[in-house]
Amino acid sequence: MFVFGNLFHAVAAILDTILTIYMWIIIISALLSWVSPDPYNPIVRLLYSVTDPVLRPIRRRLGLSMGIDISPMIVILIILFAKYFIVATLYDLASKMR
Repeated sequence: MFVFGNLFHAVAAILDTILTIYMWIIIISALLSWVSPDPYNPIVRLLYSVTDPVLRPIRRRLGLSMGIDISPMIVILIILFAKYFIVATLYDLASKMR
């Protein structure tokens, strides 16, 4: 059973790292939207191509009724929920299987 415990621990660690990196990408993309960077910059294009598929459906559902785009905050809250619930559950499951 310790093999599955190690597997769950590794999956939880990788998922935690991926979610943290994606959260920082969302934050950087939101900060860049305040300064209106050059849209032809390859880094800006990469950031928008990575974040827009996740943010676009939330923006469509919310609309811009307040004039403020809060979709990055909602995505960050979803990421934090996934980290505190799914990743923590995987860590607990891994520790019980060891």
